[in-house]
Amino acid sequence: MAQHTVALIPGDGIGLETSTAMRRVVEASGADIEWEVVEAGAHTIDECGTPLPESTIEAVRRNKVAIKGPVSTPVGKGFRSVNVALRQRLDLYACLRPVLSLPGAGGRYEGVDLVIVRENSEDLYAGIEFEEGSAETAELISFCERAGAGAIRPDSGISIKPVSVTATRNIVRYAFDYAVKHGRSKVTAVHKANIMKHTDGLFLRVAREVAEEYAGRIGFEDRIIDAFCMNMVIDPTQFDVVVFPNLYGDIASDLGAGLVGGLGIAPGANIGSECAVFEAVHGSAPDIAGKNIANPTAEILSAAMMLDHLGEPACAARIRDAVRAVYGAGRVLTADIRRTTGSTRAAAGCSEFADALIAEMTA
Repeated sequence: MAQHTVALIPGDGIGLETSTAMRRVVEASGADIEWEVVEAGAHTIDECGTPLPESTIEAVRRNKVAIKGPVSTPVGKGFRSVNVALRQRLDLYACLRPVLSLPGAGGRYEGVDLVIVRENSEDLYAGIEFEEGSAETAELISFCERAGAGAIRPDSGISIKPVSVTATRNIVRYAFDYAVKHGRSKVTAVHKANIMKHTDGLFLRVAREVAEEYAGRIGFEDRIIDAFCMNMVIDPTQFDVVVFPNLYGDIASDLGAGLVGGLGIAPGANIGSECAVFEAVHGSAPDIAGKNIANPTAEILSAAMMLDHLGEPACAARIRDAVRAVYGAGRVLTADIRRTTGSTRAAAGCSEFADALIAEMTA
């Protein structure tokens, strides 16, 4: 088994605990990982002047692979998302978020096995914003009025939504290639092209063009985003691989997680042509940080995705098998998981859950 060096970004909030649990489980799986620990988050601002130090970016570039714990993002003020900055700086254009049922996880459905593929580089998450009352905003409002684009209230803030042919083609082709590689049968493209003709309309047009390249091998359909959400709640098993522009994909992945047991079990990966960063879908939950009650499952399953990426599928399978076994037994689960096994045992802590996985793998 080859040794791999991985950049580990613990993050902040519960990230310190979930990253520790993940690291212990990965090492117990038999994977030979050397961890290069680097930092990101609000705690680095005093020392480095930024929540995302250049040394952290360079460590990911050097190692090609990283796994990170959640990093807090201030709401409505302060620095922009470290997660978004990492994706943009490293050109991690594809976000992969599996939605998978686990036995005993308390999900509303059984047998869910779909994959959300989210474009990562543009759309409203590009962060092209203009503040209410600024000269730039006034100029934009005036331009839109002259262009006949409709009235914009003078006390508006403005965001710009870029959607390109290049990025759309890349993400839709990634979704189809993923379907081919993993034996999937269908790709669904989700959009709001009925309203946003020149952005989501472009996304849909390019998706249909790419789908023609895979005709006869992989099925294709498209859904309007609101109808997609309704159909996900009615029956998520009707979907297989689903590809989205950036913002819709982020929202839909949380919806999917809620249907199978919650964000505590939702893993994710950000993939580019050179680097890959793996991370749980959930946030940093500072209100429960340091209490040893966070659920590390999402971080641990993200690590299993990382091991697949590193060419260590046997270690990844050991981790996933242990997670299924521990959830199925229902005796050692964190408080966020709705019990379906009838167990009255008290909720387990983050470290206790990791202990149970390690015991399962080493039994």
